[in-house]
Amino acid sequence: MSQTTRNGDMSEAATAIGAIELTTSTTELPADAAAEAVPLALKPAPRRVLVTGATRGIGAAIARALAGAGWHVTLAGRARAALEEVRVTLPIAEGVAHDCVELDVADAASVARAFAEVHARGGALQALVNNAGAVETGPLARLAHATWDRMLAVNLTGAFLCTQAALPPMLAARAGRIVNIASTAGQKGYAYCTAYAAAKHGVLGMTRSLALEVAAQGLSVNAVCPGYTDTAIVRDGVARIVAATGRSEADAMATFSQSSPLRRLVEPDEVAATVLWLCADAPAALTGQALSVSGGEVMN
Repeated sequence: MSQTTRNGDMSEAATAIGAIELTTSTTELPADAAAEAVPLALKPAPRRVLVTGATRGIGAAIARALAGAGWHVTLAGRARAALEEVRVTLPIAEGVAHDCVELDVADAASVARAFAEVHARGGALQALVNNAGAVETGPLARLAHATWDRMLAVNLTGAFLCTQAALPPMLAARAGRIVNIASTAGQKGYAYCTAYAAAKHGVLGMTRSLALEVAAQGLSVNAVCPGYTDTAIVRDGVARIVAATGRSEADAMATFSQSSPLRRLVEPDEVAATVLWLCADAPAALTGQALSVSGGEVMN
């Protein structure tokens, strides 16, 4: 990872996060006429959702929130053992059996295999949450081409591949919710996070464009943009600041928390509650939106 000098608290926070990766044949789409969207609340229970990057942090919180609301949750990621550790902790509603599927969101063949398995088990998903992502930081002048490609592959192409795989059965059912986990970096950008910010801006562009494509067919597509959130990624960043500067842990944490008018980190459960609402209770007319869960750091 490229190293940088401090350029304000936000740049230091971004740099301190470092390189961290989260555990992350196309079918022709039908050209049917527009139809009325069927509210998900009227769909048979249990509703089925797949969450990528579900082994920790925001992804695990999203899985817990959806499971607690009675959803059948499929946890997706690269490490089955880590997925199973989360699965056994999920609340279980009557008639629900949560499951796991291994996939690498940046590998098209892996995604195709995983979604074929998921669809074979139970048909169309009622919701897809594209949460898997990765962060690597450094000045653009010294950014390796491989790093740029990796950030786009995991953060943007991964969401594209999973969405493309989930779409055909959703379109056939004329119902579905797609939620992309983006970032405030996709709404405003941060110094030394060029590749990550570019990928997350791309996620927002994909969200808005796809929302227009599928609105008349009963699907909604939205994005959630968390600010700095109380996860292992930020905690690791705090540890890096302490080790590099000798500052106290509280002072280092303020590098992240002071970006929000709330003067604290976002809680993973706050992001998860937003995702649950978008998957289940948000009106069908809400689509193509980027909801910032950042304590007012970004206001649309």
